[in-house]
Amino acid sequence: MFKVSQKDQKTKARTGMIHAAHGEVHTPVFLPIGTKGAIKAIAAEELKFWGAEMILANTYHLWQRPGDALIAKAGGLHGFMNWKGAIFTDSGGFQVFSLGKVVKITDAGVRFRSEVDGSLRELTPELSVQIQANLGSDIALVLDEFPGFPATKKQAEQSVARTTQWAKRALAEHQRLGKNQQLWGIVQGSTYADLRRQSAEEIGELGFEGYCIGGVAVGEPAEEMYKAIEYAQPYLEEEKPKHLLGVGTPEQIVQAVGLGCDSFDCVIPTREARHGKFYVNLKPQDGDGYTTINIDNEKFKEDFAPVDDTCNCYGCLNYTKAYIRHLFASQEPLGIRLATMHNLRFYLNLMQRIRDMIENGSFAKFLKKYRSVA
Repeated sequence: MFKVSQKDQKTKARTGMIHAAHGEVHTPVFLPIGTKGAIKAIAAEELKFWGAEMILANTYHLWQRPGDALIAKAGGLHGFMNWKGAIFTDSGGFQVFSLGKVVKITDAGVRFRSEVDGSLRELTPELSVQIQANLGSDIALVLDEFPGFPATKKQAEQSVARTTQWAKRALAEHQRLGKNQQLWGIVQGSTYADLRRQSAEEIGELGFEGYCIGGVAVGEPAEEMYKAIEYAQPYLEEEKPKHLLGVGTPEQIVQAVGLGCDSFDCVIPTREARHGKFYVNLKPQDGDGYTTINIDNEKFKEDFAPVDDTCNCYGCLNYTKAYIRHLFASQEPLGIRLATMHNLRFYLNLMQRIRDMIENGSFAKFLKKYRSVA
């Protein structure tokens, strides 16, 4: 299901290929977020044109609206949203803990009140797998428990134990259903090296087709996130893909690739776009990295240059900062659409650049110099 193509000689970075039911995915890869079965303001055909090969959809939201049974009747999520590439679905656990009003967490699962209609629901490891099977995603995740940040050692120990038990149940249900769908395990352990190792060893022994490093990007300093990767990596099978959940900023992705991560997902490019924040490459004379601009800034009122003259997105090729600023000031939907197009192209172009540099042996130098400039 996964094959490594090229390994960097000075870091743990590598290029590879995930062989999914709905197409091949070149890694390292960033997954645009289609929370409710759509990438906000973007059509599926546009994503494919830009080179996106896999997206992430949210199990929790689609379970509640319109319902996984309806999506199954439509032929699965691929047919429902007309996406012809691979789809990666999360387990729904993060949203249950962060959005739903949790009533009780037990070894059986999580009982919560829906933020949509206030109904009392329970998500179990088996049900999460069943929902994802109905969605028909290429890659599904097991239900896990994460304690958030900061977490006491006791909380983290409980999370690791429950995550392992839930993973075993999810795997059994996945095997019972017999769907053409990969199931990936999740490593927990918070900021504790011994617990990250324990979780990686326990989840690794179950023989999943890929692994996720979870419990990160929840408020901890970036250095703690990098440590969590380093704590877990040596104990996960090298020949299988590693996904870093919920990450991240461009520099975090670059650093995590250097630590051996193969895939990433995050709402940052689309969420920031809705607030008029654009990601912009530094000029060559300024080095490797990026900065961000807020398009509603007064200084762009008469700026008739593109947002980024190195970018090949539709907005940068056809419009000026002054015009896009006007769109946001006038609350014209086109402004959000252009910003979303730009930020997603920025992320997808960055991943292509990373893959190229790993292949030609220049990634280590890039890793050392890549930075964010305020």
